[in-house]
Amino acid sequence: MGDRLRSATLDDLPSHLIFEILTSGAQLGGVDLACLELTNTTFRGSYGLVPHNLRSLVDFAAFQLCGSHSIYVSLSNRAQEELLARCGGNWKRVLRFLQSVNQYSDIVETSSGNQMQIRSGRYHTLLIKDSTVYSCGSSLCGVLGHGPETTQCIAFIPIKFPYPAYVTDVSASHNHAAFVTKLGEVFTCGDNSSFCCGHSDTNRPIFRPRLVEALKDVPCKQVAAGVSFTVFLTKEGQVYTCGTSVHGQLGHGDTLDRPSPKLVESLGTIGPVVQIAAGPSYTLAVTNDGTVYSFGSGSNFCLGHGEQHNELRPRPLLSFRRKGIHIVRVSAGDEHVVALDSNGFVYTWGKGYCGALGHGDEIDKTTPALLTSLKNHLAVQVCASKRKTFVLVDNGCLYGFGWMGFGSLGFPDRGVSDKVLKPSMLYSLKDHHICQVSTGLYHSVVVTNRGRIFGFGDNERAQLAHDKLRDCLHPTEILVEEGSENGGFCL
Repeated sequence: MGDRLRSATLDDLPSHLIFEILTSGAQLGGVDLACLELTNTTFRGSYGLVPHNLRSLVDFAAFQLCGSHSIYVSLSNRAQEELLARCGGNWKRVLRFLQSVNQYSDIVETSSGNQMQIRSGRYHTLLIKDSTVYSCGSSLCGVLGHGPETTQCIAFIPIKFPYPAYVTDVSASHNHAAFVTKLGEVFTCGDNSSFCCGHSDTNRPIFRPRLVEALKDVPCKQVAAGVSFTVFLTKEGQVYTCGTSVHGQLGHGDTLDRPSPKLVESLGTIGPVVQIAAGPSYTLAVTNDGTVYSFGSGSNFCLGHGEQHNELRPRPLLSFRRKGIHIVRVSAGDEHVVALDSNGFVYTWGKGYCGALGHGDEIDKTTPALLTSLKNHLAVQVCASKRKTFVLVDNGCLYGFGWMGFGSLGFPDRGVSDKVLKPSMLYSLKDHHICQVSTGLYHSVVVTNRGRIFGFGDNERAQLAHDKLRDCLHPTEILVEEGSENGGFCL
C-alpha cells in the first residue's frame, strides 16, 4: 500500500513522455534545456530515442525545436550546417541564437514575466510593456499620442487608444509613430502633412492613435516609420507604403506621394518578406530566402549597390546573393546600414564618418562589408542610428561604435563627442544581460533579461524619462510607474 501511495518522481516518467514535454508548445529555450540537463540526470540520457549523433534527450529536443523554427527552415542545407558548426555543434546554442534573433528584434520575454519592446525616436522613446504602450520625451506634432495639449512627457506615460488594444510592435520616427496590435490592426499618430500616418482625409497632425482604415482588412505584424513615410509588413509577408516618395522610398516605381497605404507589388512576386526597416528616405526589406531589397535614396551608399543612384523599385543586394549569405535582420541608420546573417555575422555599409561602420576607420563602404572584429561573437541584434551602431551578442553583452553623440554610445570614460572606430564592449552594462537595444539621435535605451530599462545620452527633452537629468553619461535606470496618468508628468 505504501509503495502505491509513494509520490512519483521525474525518473519514473517514461522517456518518450519526457521528450514530448520538452518539445511541446511550451517553447523552451536553449538556456532552459541546458539548465534541465545540468540539474537532472534524467535529461542527460538517450534511452534509445536519440539519433547516434546526438547525446541526450535535451539535445534531441533542441534539434527538433530548431527544425520547426521559422528562420531555420528557411535556410538552405548548407546554411544550416554552417550555423551548427558556428555554434560548435551545440543544438542548444543554435536554438538560443534562433530564438534570440526573433525575440530581441520584436517582443522580449523577460525572466520577470514581462513582455517588452523599446524603440527610440529622434527626441522621444516608446515602450511596450505587457501590451500597454508608454511614451516619453518631446511630443512634436503629437508623436507621443497624448493629445494636442501635451508638448513633453518627463516620465513614461501610457498611451490611450480608442478602444482596448493589445500592442505587439511600435516604430518611432522624427515626428510620427505607428503601432501594430495582436489582431493586426495598425494605429498611427503624429505629423500627417505628408500623409505618412495613412489617413488620406486630413493632412493635419494626429494627436492620438487613430486606426488606419485602409489596412482594416489587411492584418499587419510590423511597421517601420521613416521621415514622412511609413512601411507596413502584413502577416502574409506583403509590404504596403504611404507618405512622401521624393526619392522613390515607397517602392512603386515613381516619385508620387501616396496618401494611404499601397501594396508594393514587385515585392509580392518574389516571396514573403520577413522584416522591414526604414531610413530617413530609403527602405529595406528582407525576404524569406535571406535576400535584402533596397529602394529610395541612394545617398551615402545606403542602398548597398555600390552607387548613389536612387532606386524607385526594390532592388536585391547581389553581393549577399553571390556569396550565398542569408540575411535575417537589417537596421537602417541615418547614413549607414547594419545587417545580421544566419551565422551571427555582422555587415555594415554606407557613410563611415565617425567610425559608424566599425572597421577602424572613417572610410565609406559602397557595398556590404563583413565586420571582422566581431567574427568570434555570435550576434543576435543589430541597431543603427545617426553615426552610431550597436551589436548585441548571444551572451547578453553589448558592443557599440561610432560617434559618442552626447554620451549616447554608453562609454562614460569617453568624451561626449569622441569617435569609437571599432566595436567596443559597454563595460558600463557588464553586470546586466541585455536583451534589446534601441538608439535615437542623441540617446539610447536597453532592456535587460530581468525587465529593467537603462538609458544613456542626451535627456534635454526627457527622452530618457528623467525630470532632473540633462545628460546621462552613465547608463541610468528608467522606472515605469504602471497605471500612471498624465497628471504632473506631461507639459
